Amino acid sequence: MIKAVLFDLDGTLLDTVPDIQACVNDMLRRHGYPEIDYAQTCAYVGDGAKMLIERALPKGAPDLDACYEDFRTHFAASRNELTRLYPDETEVLSAIRARGLKVGVVTNKPQDAAENVLGQFFPKDYFDFVGGDSGMFPCKPDPSLARYAALSMRLAPAECAFVGDGETDARVARNAGMCGISALWGYRTRKQLEEAGATRFAASFRELQKILEKI
Repeated sequence: MIKAVLFDLDGTLLDTVPDIQACVNDMLRRHGYPEIDYAQTCAYVGDGAKMLIERALPKGAPDLDACYEDFRTHFAASRNELTRLYPDETEVLSAIRARGLKVGVVTNKPQDAAENVLGQFFPKDYFDFVGGDSGMFPCKPDPSLARYAALSMRLAPAECAFVGDGETDARVARNAGMCGISALWGYRTRKQLEEAGATRFAASFRELQKILEKI
């Protein structure tokens, strides 16, 4: 029986791509590079901010590090005006917490940016754990941060479910020894997730609630 649910952030807890795209394109304009579209942004997210910027820049761009630092600075302070919650999310998260389950966030998003956007959409101290890319652990699918999340909540990895919309989330659940659930409301198709090894899927937060009640 699980005792905690860990969530990915972008594409799982929040629909953030419109704001990510806006921040990336602001940076690209400042540095004289062509902008990226929505579909490209969806394809580029999931593996951390540094990889996002590397993908957004022309191959071999000499100022990758400067562009990345520029993006990070502005992104951490974003007002996230285009970001949205998903249907039924608030009610389902409340039901999960009412069952006595702990709820955490494990994301490849920079730590400061993750804390910023979560603070804009959820009450203070709503999550039992919030872990992003702080430089302390490698990005997902490395299991280190997910396992640290379990440890910080005084749980074994096997007592945690991991919910995410990306290939890295399917892989980190397996790598960390957690019960993986792939969210189909995010930025990847079922086929992409199956190719990453996903075997359990939820098409909505309501469906996720039903799955969690059985495990």
